[in-house]
Amino acid sequence: MFSLHPTLAQDSFLIGDFPLSQCRLINDMQYPWVILVPRVAGVSELYELSPADQEQFLRESSWVSRQLSRIFRADKMNVAALGNKVPQLHFHHIVRYQNDASWPNPVWGQPAIPYTTDILQRMRQTLMIALRGQGDMPFDWKMDD
Repeated sequence: MFSLHPTLAQDSFLIGDFPLSQCRLINDMQYPWVILVPRVAGVSELYELSPADQEQFLRESSWVSRQLSRIFRADKMNVAALGNKVPQLHFHHIVRYQNDASWPNPVWGQPAIPYTTDILQRMRQTLMIALRGQGDMPFDWKMDD
């Protein structure tokens, strides 16, 4: 049975669900930053997913990257799966700008600036628009209400 790692739950907000993955916003308002977490128990590496789930997860990840890049006009999308501190498989999707707080360095290890209530609400609305897409989404999207 799928259970979200406590660190991921503590550091992020549920945005919605794709067929395979939960989409969560990282609580750091310096970057538009979401993670995808496949709802599959006991998986820490991409290759541990079934071939069908690997394909679905990569389809969802590509969709998220494309939509975030488009809506937020990214200079670069950073997509990564580290898992050194949190072993549960999750992909980070981070919108980067050449003038952001960490550019050109990675965002890892930088102090987070948590969302204020107002900015979090606006970011959730923006992500809902972004992740609904424009009619070419290859799967269903269920929002967190």
